[in-house]
Order: sequence, then C-alpha cells, then structure tokens
Amino acid sequence: MLIAGIILALVLILVFWFIGMYNSLVSKKKRVENAWSQIDVQLKRRHDLIPNLVNAVKGYMKYEKETLEAVINARAKATAGGSIDDRIKAEGELSGALSRLLAVFERYPELKSNQQVSQLMEELTSTENRITYARQFYNDTTMKFNTSIEVFPTNIVAKMFNFKPFPFFEAAAAEKETPKVDLSL
Repeated sequence: MLIAGIILALVLILVFWFIGMYNSLVSKKKRVENAWSQIDVQLKRRHDLIPNLVNAVKGYMKYEKETLEAVINARAKATAGGSIDDRIKAEGELSGALSRLLAVFERYPELKSNQQVSQLMEELTSTENRITYARQFYNDTTMKFNTSIEVFPTNIVAKMFNFKPFPFFEAAAAEKETPKVDLSL
C-alpha cells in the first residue's frame, strides 16, 4: 500500500513536471511569435512609407533611377510574404537598398530643404529605429526559446511535440561592411 502510494506520487510529480515543461515551451514560442508580430507592424509602416518617399524624391533624383528601382524591387520582395526565413532575407535586402537611398539623399541639398521629403525621411528614420529595437527583442526571445528546446530535460518534451527553432535576424551583408571614411578636404 505504501509503495503504491509512493509510485502514484512519483507518477503525479512526473506528469505535472511534464505539463510544466510543455506549457513553458508553448509560452516561450508564443513570445517569439509576438515579437515577430511587433516586427511585422513596424515593417508594414516602413512598407507604407516607401512609396510616398520614392514619389516625393523622383523628380529630384532623375540620375538615381537605379537606386530608386532597387528600393521599389526590394520592397516588392519584402511584401510578398513567405516563411520567416524568406522575410528576414527580403527585409535585409530592403534595408540595404534604403541605406543606399539615404546616402544618395545626402548628395541632394534641394531634397533636404523639401519639407515633405524631410518629414518622410524623419518618419522612415524613426521607423528604422523601431524596427531595430523590435528585431533585438525578437532575437532575445528567439534565443531563449531556441535554448529551451535544446537543453536537457526540456529538449525531450520539445522533440516529442516537434518544437522547431526560430531563425535569428542578422545584419545584412551590406551592413557588415566597414564604412569608408575620407577626412581629406
């Protein structure tokens, strides 16, 4: 009788432990999905700003058609959807194209003085900062989730229920390059 009670208590402890591990993994997965949704909100804002910005600068930047087309094409890829991996790659391309546009923007003083363009650039810069913060939060929650599904003993529960790791946002290749600084006058 005593042994049966001990066995029952151990089984109950194991069941509750198992349920706790599963619920912890689900909770962490939902945090990652929420973090991705926060990125998605900011990306939507950026995607909405880009056509307005391109239209505002078109007349000034006749000789920068290639840069504008790169931004438009990258935006089209980024809004096409797909898996998180595909979206991360497309957004990296868009970030690179926007960086080139911002560099070109600096070469046109008449653009800087245009109120509409300045306001759009300020909104875009603000949105880029929000995206950076959202990506950092996503990577932090992704790291916690991915670690949880790899460490013992939660890796057992993760394998049983087919929990898969989420990808990280990484800096685009263009953003990893060392900037060239020329201080000669």
